[in-house]
Amino acid sequence: MSDVNDPCLGCAIVRGETRPVGGVLARAPGLVLHGVASPSPVPGWVVISSERHVRAWYDLDEDSARELGPFAARVMRAQREVLGAEHAYAFAIGDVLRHFHLHLIPRFAQTPQRLWGRAAFDAAPADHRPAEELEAAARSLAAALSR
Repeated sequence: MSDVNDPCLGCAIVRGETRPVGGVLARAPGLVLHGVASPSPVPGWVVISSERHVRAWYDLDEDSARELGPFAARVMRAQREVLGAEHAYAFAIGDVLRHFHLHLIPRFAQTPQRLWGRAAFDAAPADHRPAEELEAAARSLAAALSR
């Protein structure tokens, strides 16, 4: 398995050197919203990453930290309104990638309970949605957030 920290995957995404599903969808001061950089069991799984390479939430500068809550709430509302999610989860774990990122994972009425919450990270390959579906959801979110 390759090391996502050498070179840093978060930095590569922020700089546009790596394109996750959907690419970069929106920006806020010090923050970048992009699709998740791995297969996903749910459309609309996105990640907010810091523009600067910092280890975790507690290392964000004041402006980025102040922007994070409202930006995350706006994205989660769009997941519900545009994609039809009935709920959205937020996870900042940071045990694998050591570049601040906040996962925003929608849950839909048809999402099996075995994939609710933290369990979405452990989805089996058979649970992963087709790339076209993930791209379409990302485009819908990007369009909604550009308004």
